[in-house]
Parts: sequence; C-alpha cells; structure tokens
Amino acid sequence: MPDLSIAEAAAALRAGGVIAYPTEAVWGLGCDPFDEAAVLRLLTLKQRTVDKGLILIAGAPAQLDGLLDWETVPPARRAEALASWPGPHTWIVPATARVPAWITGAHAGVAVRVSAHPLVAEVCAAFGGPIVSTSANLAGAPPAYRRDALDPALLARCDGVTEGETAGRAAPSTIRDALSGAVLRP
Repeated sequence: MPDLSIAEAAAALRAGGVIAYPTEAVWGLGCDPFDEAAVLRLLTLKQRTVDKGLILIAGAPAQLDGLLDWETVPPARRAEALASWPGPHTWIVPATARVPAWITGAHAGVAVRVSAHPLVAEVCAAFGGPIVSTSANLAGAPPAYRRDALDPALLARCDGVTEGETAGRAAPSTIRDALSGAVLRP
C-alpha cells in the first residue's frame, strides 16, 4: 500500500483510483464521484449498496457549485449550512441533474460537506473538485479513528493512502437535512 503525496492522491483519483485519507474524525475512502466505475469499485470494497448514497467532501464551497439546488432550500437554512463550513457538518441538499444516481442513491438530495481538515482541502484542490467521502471500513464495521486501525485487507484493495492523521474529533460529522433542518446523525 503506497503512501501518497497530495499530488499522487489527486493523480490516483483522476485515474479512477480509490484512496484512503484522514478526515476530521475518521479515515475515509474516496474516489472521483463522476467516475461510475471508481464509485462502484469503492462500494464493492466497502460491501455497501449504491442505494444508500454517498457523501461528497470539498475543500471549498465553490467546489460544489452546480451540484446543489440551493434555490429550493429556505434562505435561513442555506445561510446556516454555509456558515457551518468548513467543519464537520454534512448537509443533505437537493441535488441538481449533474449529480449522478450512483452518488445520490435512492435519494433526491446529495450529502455534502466542506471539510476543515487541511489535507482534505489540499487533495480536493489538487484534484479540482469534491471527492467521495465514506468511512474506510466494511459496511457495518466500526470506523477507523487512527491509521493503525485501518483494515489491512481493505487497504490492500485501495490504490494508496495519504499521509497524515485525523483531526482528532471524537465522532463522525453530523448530518442534517437542509430542507427541514432535521438532524439525521448527531
């Protein structure tokens, strides 16, 4: 399992690869969200079904431009979502037609977050947009809060792992619905 620099991680993503990388709380798996084969490979690695949908993580709000239908979100809730970024706050926002079904799954919205983790921001900047962000574990298994807790069998099937560590947050990001404000994951 090669350790990847920021540039190598971005190149792996552009080549259809799946990488492991640290986020605010847990290690994540990522790929190019617009590369169907890469996303389906990531889902196979995790043993997760496509209908659940996936989170997109960005390094800056502008990387989500054209993907979110903010016009359907109450203005105060949109302001609340934008004010929560960068940070460990994931919002389900109505998706535009640009977001593929293999990302939204069985949902009309897309889960998005602008990360406060500097490495995530650097990877997204080098890649040129948001990437998939799902915990680096098999579906139903506990997430890895430390690099040494990553499943070696899962890592062996990835195209590399970035250097770095999580930001030490004790729990994965909160998930809220941008239309209703409901907290879906505290």
